[in-house]
Amino acid sequence: MAMTKSSGFKVGMGIVVAALAGIQNVSAQAPTLSVDPSRLPRLGTIDERFQSYNVEMVEVTGGRFWKPYRASASAPSTRGADNSGNIPAGSNPDLFAYREPIDLSNPRLRRLAAALAPAYMRVSGTWANSTYFAENDEAFAAPPNGFNAVLSRKRWKDVIDFAHAASAEIMTSMATGPGVRDVAGLWQSDQARRLFAYTRSVGGRIAAAEFMNEPNLAAMGGAPKGYDAAAYGRDFKAFVAFIRASEPDAIVLGPGSIGETAESQSSAEFISTRDLLVASGPGIDAFSYHHYGALSQRCSGIPGQTTPEAALSEAWLASTGQTLAFYRSLRDEFAPDKPMWLTETAEAACGGNPWASTFLDTFRYLDQLGRLARAGVQMVAHNTLAASDYGLLDEKTLRPRPSYWAALLWRRLMGTIVLDAGVHDGMHLYAHCRRDVRGAVTLLAINTDRTTAATLRLPATSERYTLSADDLQSAEVKLNGTALELGPNDDLPPFAAVTSPPGPIEIGPATITFLNVGDAKNPACH
Repeated sequence: MAMTKSSGFKVGMGIVVAALAGIQNVSAQAPTLSVDPSRLPRLGTIDERFQSYNVEMVEVTGGRFWKPYRASASAPSTRGADNSGNIPAGSNPDLFAYREPIDLSNPRLRRLAAALAPAYMRVSGTWANSTYFAENDEAFAAPPNGFNAVLSRKRWKDVIDFAHAASAEIMTSMATGPGVRDVAGLWQSDQARRLFAYTRSVGGRIAAAEFMNEPNLAAMGGAPKGYDAAAYGRDFKAFVAFIRASEPDAIVLGPGSIGETAESQSSAEFISTRDLLVASGPGIDAFSYHHYGALSQRCSGIPGQTTPEAALSEAWLASTGQTLAFYRSLRDEFAPDKPMWLTETAEAACGGNPWASTFLDTFRYLDQLGRLARAGVQMVAHNTLAASDYGLLDEKTLRPRPSYWAALLWRRLMGTIVLDAGVHDGMHLYAHCRRDVRGAVTLLAINTDRTTAATLRLPATSERYTLSADDLQSAEVKLNGTALELGPNDDLPPFAAVTSPPGPIEIGPATITFLNVGDAKNPACH
């Protein structure tokens, strides 16, 4: 999670003229698109944990995170003084509000996370750079010098227990601020060594680690004054040496940069990722990066914002591919053939816009997964599971938001073999082999047109799962016309499909449809 005034977040956005509608009525019909699922060729595969999520380190420790929109900018939070210094360097403190530590033992939270398994659970974020991992169970009145927060052993044990319950693998990053450095300013591995050792001692495992959260914004992340690419390179080499010697099974991720484009590299706020990679040399097992297409309106006055009217535009949805292209070119140059991992992403930085919690952002969520799977990205970690406006779950009630239901459908229907459904005007179409069903194919058809229906013709019978909402900025989403909600014991609702015979299938305006073709007999899916 990063915030910057750089132009690196600027996204060219074509504004959709149509106003947001309530119940959508078909006023026009696009040309029919014919697809034969049995003949779609294989593009590649994705990691079984492709669809993953973040739990911010500040959620685990408790502290000041993005203030809800409903809170007055001038009203102090209940515990506004707590951890008042633990915010990204240079940030406006009025943007943040104190949150108690997340209850990772909550049965609803565990059940809903487990339904997305298997996944990676990334516990990191800007706050992780300056968080102290406690040596024992002693309570701290204040963080030690050089740190802004304390991660107790109990809180980390909660993370480990949650990961076991949710069938998640833990990803994290190291403390890198002044508190972990010797008198010469060199990074020391003591904190990292303690974290890994304690994790093992209680039956946990850290599967993957980035050295620093967003090193191209090192100053914002609490790095020592004057920290530059050379300092990063020196520290990264020490980190890799520690991992190879002590934790050889851990995946080294890097660099984990954010918000960078060719234009932004001249900004004083950025350390060029190219310079970071030149200085650090080889050592990563997977190339990680972050993507936010814009900054939320919470960070008012900062360029790069978007609007609800643009949320379904091609320019907005395509921004994830533009960011991938930028970082993939660096991967190709400095770490050829290493897999690409998107370790943090959401609708917009600074906690997301108000509509990030509504059906309107579900289009971006699923379209991003489809685009990146087709492009060969191996893992996408959504920020967050249950914090702020971009959380998949409401942070107060832990009830699913529309994108959670979409995530659950993806998890159940979209397998790890990616097929080439082609690129088509008027519809975003993605195809995977059906999860755990030999020969079957699942199509994901996203109609971003707010007024015009699309038609997809299939030669075989299919099972249809259509997501829609009466109002695009609604927190309620319908599956085949029925509102999705948890049962009385937090049971997940039955995802009942509608059978469609061979022939044309209408994809209504501003709707999302999964189509399972069980009898596709696609040879790539065997």
